[in-house]
Amino acid sequence: MRKVTLPERPGWRERAAEVGFTFADMNDQPYWDETSAYQFTLSEVEDNIEDPSTELHAMVREAVAEAVKSEEWMTRMAIPRPMWDFVERSWAGGEPELYGRFDLAYDGDGPAKLLEYNADTPTSLYESASFQWLWFEDQLAAGVLRSGDDQFNGIHEGLVERWAEMAPQGEDIHFAADRENPEDYATVEALAWAAREAGLGAHYTDLTAIGITEEGQFADAEDRVIGTLFKLYPWEDMMRDDFAPYLQPSQTRFIEPPWKALVSNKALLPLLWQMFPDHPNLLPAFFAEDVAEALKGGAPAPAIATAFEAALPQLSRGYVTKPIFSREGADVTITEGGRITDAAPTGGYADHPKIIQALAPLPVFDGFYPVLGAWITGTRCTGMGLREDQARITHNLSRFKPHFIRD
Repeated sequence: MRKVTLPERPGWRERAAEVGFTFADMNDQPYWDETSAYQFTLSEVEDNIEDPSTELHAMVREAVAEAVKSEEWMTRMAIPRPMWDFVERSWAGGEPELYGRFDLAYDGDGPAKLLEYNADTPTSLYESASFQWLWFEDQLAAGVLRSGDDQFNGIHEGLVERWAEMAPQGEDIHFAADRENPEDYATVEALAWAAREAGLGAHYTDLTAIGITEEGQFADAEDRVIGTLFKLYPWEDMMRDDFAPYLQPSQTRFIEPPWKALVSNKALLPLLWQMFPDHPNLLPAFFAEDVAEALKGGAPAPAIATAFEAALPQLSRGYVTKPIFSREGADVTITEGGRITDAAPTGGYADHPKIIQALAPLPVFDGFYPVLGAWITGTRCTGMGLREDQARITHNLSRFKPHFIRD
C-alpha cells in the first residue's frame, strides 16, 4: 500500500456535474481528490481486505443471532423495549440485507483492524461504486495507469445481483432520503440504479413526504402505499420518532431490515470481541461502564473482567471512546498516556452509552490519515473506497481518494 501522485483528468469537475456528482467539492474544500491515489497489490486486497471483510460479516451475523435472544444485549444495544419483537421476528424470518461498509485501519503491513461497521445507512457509495470506476477507466485510457492495472470494485454489480435475490422481477421499491442532502440523495440514486438493472421498479420519495393512511399504512406524496421501502434514515431514530408505533402494523417491508439496528451501532464491537477474542481483525472493545467498574475495583461479569485484564496492556497504550450512536466521528475521543489527545466536535451523541476500543493508529501519508471502507453487498465484500483526513478522527470534511491495484 502506498500513495502516489497522479495527474488529474482534464475537466473532471465538469464531468462530475454531468453525472450528478454535485458534492465533489463541499464547504469550499475538495471532497473528491484525484491529485493522488492509493496503490495496492492484488494479494493485499484479496488476503488482507476482501477475504477478512467477508469473514467479519459472517461473524457479525453470528453476533446478531446471539443478541436477538438476549435481553441483556438488546438492552445494552439500546433497542427500545417495544421494538424487541419487531427486531427478533425480522431476524427469525430471514429478512435479507442489502449492503454495508466496514471501516478498517490498514497500513499494508499486518491485518486490517475493524474500527466500526456502517451497516444501516452507509454513504460514500456513489463515489466508491461509480465515480471511482470512471476515474479508473479514464486514467487507463489516458495512459496514466498501465495496462494490467485493476481496481477492487464490483460494488455496483454486487448490488444488482443482491437486488435480484431480494425481490421478484417488477416489484416496486420506494427509496427515501433527504433531498436537501446531496450525498444522501446520490446514495439512494446509486441504489435505485442497481435496482432498475435488476428488473425492479424504483420510486424516489423525500423522507418528509411519507405519511400514514387511515388504514395505518405508509404512503408517499402521491398517496401510493409503500410496500417496500429503502430508507436512508437510521433505525435508532426510526424506532423513537412519532411514526414508531406504525412500523410493525404497517406491513411495510423495510430495507435495511429491522435486525440491522443491532449491527449499525457500536455496541456491536464489545459483543464481537466477547465472542471472538483475539481475532486478528478485531480490536479489544468494552462498554465504558464496565471499564469504569473494573478500574474502581468493582465486579463486572467474570468473562468481561478477564477479557479486560488481558487487554489492559493494549488499552494502556491508547484507546478510543465512542458513543454507540455516532456519525461522522462526532463526540469521539482518543486517549493516550492517560490524557485525551484528540477530540472530534460534538454532534449531539455525547449522552448515549459509550464503548472503549483499543487504538489502532492509522497510517500517515503526506500528512493525511486514510480509513479504508470495505463494501459488503449481500454477505460478501465486493469493493472498497478510501477517505483520508488531516485529523486522526475521520469526520464529514474528509477527502475521498481513488485506488488501483498493480503487481
